[in-house]
Amino acid sequence: MKYLSLIASSALIIYLVLLILIYVNQRKLLYLPTENNYLDDPIKFKYKEFFLEVDKSIKLRSWLIEKDLKKYKTLLFFHGNAGNLFNRSYKLNKFNELDLNVLIISWRSFSGNSGEPTESNLYSDAITAVKWLNKKGVKSENIVLYGESLGTGVAVEIGQSNKFNSIILESPYTSMEKAAKIYYPYLPIKFLLKDKYNSEKKIKNIKTPILIMHGKKDQIIPFYMGKKLFDNANNPKFFLQIDDDDHMLTFNDSLLLEIKNFINKY
Repeated sequence: MKYLSLIASSALIIYLVLLILIYVNQRKLLYLPTENNYLDDPIKFKYKEFFLEVDKSIKLRSWLIEKDLKKYKTLLFFHGNAGNLFNRSYKLNKFNELDLNVLIISWRSFSGNSGEPTESNLYSDAITAVKWLNKKGVKSENIVLYGESLGTGVAVEIGQSNKFNSIILESPYTSMEKAAKIYYPYLPIKFLLKDKYNSEKKIKNIKTPILIMHGKKDQIIPFYMGKKLFDNANNPKFFLQIDDDDHMLTFNDSLLLEIKNFINKY
């Protein structure tokens, strides 16, 4: 019995140490600024690179593809949890084919930026980008919010203001808690998690048109999460199921046409 008690005590200690390590390092597991997903294509668009000032110590590397800020809508792109701006060039190449301005920002600690990525900090970064566009004469009702993976949580958060033209979510999750439970079913995620990104709850507050796109073979964020968000969303809403795609969607002409039609509709 003493032997079994010793084993149980040792297992408990190991588990508690694991909990502490996960809690302390969780943001290093969630935000992966140095990971390269090698999806970057040669850049085929003209862009202006600048550093968006959040405050005196935080400046975000950003790209602006400017066609005509007064004539066309502007797509504000919030990227996912890994990689840099160049990793999105294959998407930006396709967006460049549309009569559309595009502003893509990189989060704190991404693309050489300083600062710490957290849920509240990413929200602040996104709001700063909106204000920057507003100062450039772009009205919020002419801004299309585009969230990719992690960025969908940011788009949903600020989209609750209902002042934007529309919202597009690519491979979204219902909440970070439910997504984390898939990878760490043995941990009390609810009590450990710092950054919640509860889109499942917030999306009910959005009244602007929304397009949700999700690959049926997504191995990172399950397809059913995108469908669940769609079920919770208000009309007008549209769901694009892509049968052969994984987490990062294939930006072909067919997908671009769906996006174009949605944006032009509103």
